[in-house]
Amino acid sequence: MSTVLIVGGTRGLGASLASAYAAAGSTVYATCRSPSPPSSPSHDNILWVPAIDIATESAGVALAAALPPHAVLDTVIITAGYFTRESFEEPRWDEEVKMYTTCAVGPLFVVQALITAGKVKTHIKGGVPNDAGKVVLVSSEAGSIGLRHAKEGGGNYAHHASKTALNMVGKLLSLDLLGMGVAVAIVHPGFMRTEMTKNVGYDEFWDSGGAVTPDEAAASLIPFIDAFSLEKTGQFWAPRGSRDIGTAEATMGKDLPTPLPLPW
Repeated sequence: MSTVLIVGGTRGLGASLASAYAAAGSTVYATCRSPSPPSSPSHDNILWVPAIDIATESAGVALAAALPPHAVLDTVIITAGYFTRESFEEPRWDEEVKMYTTCAVGPLFVVQALITAGKVKTHIKGGVPNDAGKVVLVSSEAGSIGLRHAKEGGGNYAHHASKTALNMVGKLLSLDLLGMGVAVAIVHPGFMRTEMTKNVGYDEFWDSGGAVTPDEAAASLIPFIDAFSLEKTGQFWAPRGSRDIGTAEATMGKDLPTPLPLPW
């Protein structure tokens, strides 16, 4: 079975992915920010890597060093994120910096450290890159400039822009890692019913916006990751299609496919 790393595995999508992969027989390394492992999710196949905060410069090096010497990862999934509401009337400097650091800066440093340490499977045969490891960056349709539309208004600058920045990080990583056979996927996993969206008041839109549970999002994302290959590296996808993207029809038209390639 595969070996999977979940960066941000204690709650939400990360916890659901860790549980699903572990139940399927994969070896799962999951990070948490606390100095000791959480009690949940719990499974014999989940091995916790504590004290990893993706918003710190040392997180990538610390994570690579904390993994066992024999560990070589088939899939790295970075789900860690941070979201707080803001408006044009009340921009919040420290909160913006934290969102950018967590969502866009940290993932680059983590991936770079893991690759440099030889912790991600690479494959080159006859001088030609072949499918090897996968890096999955959990972004959001909020980061798509093409999907932004007057019907939803402005605001939440760093939430949207940090995801846009993450999308560019993923695109550039796909170019740097292509020669190693490492495919990079950038995904919108769906509008989810999580504490993160509830804490910013988005729970009022859960029903009207078609929000799903993290377990449902994970169930859609895992087969997409399994099928993902170098042919699609560096692309931005919604594995669940347009069903929870309120501006999709207005900006992309009707009868959209599932999975759905998203505009930058």
